Amino acid sequence: MIGSGAISSIAIALMKAKWRQTMVAAMGVMFGITMFVTLLSFMTGLNKMLDGLILNRTPHIRIYNEMKATIKQPIIRARVTETHFIHSIRPKSSFTNLRNSGAILRNLDNDKRVLAVTPRVSSQVFYSIGRTNFGGSLQGVDVLKEDKYFHLNDYITRGNLRDLVSVPNSIIIGKGIADLLLVDVGDQLDVKMPDGRVRSMKIVGFFQSGIKDIDKVLSYTSYKSLQTLMDVPSDHFTEIYVNLHDRSIAPAMALELADMFDTDTEDIVRANAQFETGTKIRSIISYSVGITLLIVAGFGIYNILNMLIYEKMDTIAILKAMGYSGSDVKRIFSIISVSIGLVEVLQV
Repeated sequence: MIGSGAISSIAIALMKAKWRQTMVAAMGVMFGITMFVTLLSFMTGLNKMLDGLILNRTPHIRIYNEMKATIKQPIIRARVTETHFIHSIRPKSSFTNLRNSGAILRNLDNDKRVLAVTPRVSSQVFYSIGRTNFGGSLQGVDVLKEDKYFHLNDYITRGNLRDLVSVPNSIIIGKGIADLLLVDVGDQLDVKMPDGRVRSMKIVGFFQSGIKDIDKVLSYTSYKSLQTLMDVPSDHFTEIYVNLHDRSIAPAMALELADMFDTDTEDIVRANAQFETGTKIRSIISYSVGITLLIVAGFGIYNILNMLIYEKMDTIAILKAMGYSGSDVKRIFSIISVSIGLVEVLQV
């Protein structure tokens, strides 16, 4: 068997002898690898971007109190033998705030499965400037936690989310509201509650979610400011957002919390059922495209190297006539192939 030094020298000499063919082969390998990496990276990045747009703004579990009809009517509880027919059942008269919210928050704070707990207050309001007013929704949030765990500040186009803490009676409104009312940062906006209570609030920023219908109605303030505006106690919350260390246990834990606290809950899987289906389909497409590109690139590289060998059949014949064995010839062309591949991978 010929020494490794001689084999390497012959491989380098063959690459230099017909450097143009070597460059064409190298460019073919580079194109195949580049397209594989580029398209697979594009699909992966697109999936992560779409996941972030939804999942960053959606809690793993949402605890709330939904207004609904009373399941057990008084007539059902009565022990009577007659048959009664109940028509036009009305929802029971109850507030949408969570009962015993303080106990719920303390329990969740002590739960090792929970990463973060964020209480919220929400109310229907009317935005008013002069004679112009229209309905919308005002969300009172824990500003620091909202910024840390739900990335709300990423959607602020002007101003800063933390201004809601430092500026009293401040509000961040949707870009659609600003366009309709022709207001700017620093202006005063009258916010009217359903019971007629009105407060003038200072606009400290705009946010833009990318969904026009949301940007035309939704605004944010600190939950303490909204509690004061609604004239409710400090433990009045309408929703609690819960993020977990392990998102996969959200469906089971949501049922557990609903039974424990006698409230309504919604987990991230149920809230985004269509989105989860879309994510699975996009993942399947990504893997399919990646595998297809890899196979196509592999066959392209094989064809290029195969043609390179056929063009050097006379060189192979001379090498064998000089006493080189078949394994030596294979080693020579393996070195050429590996050299081309390594150079192109490093360039990519």
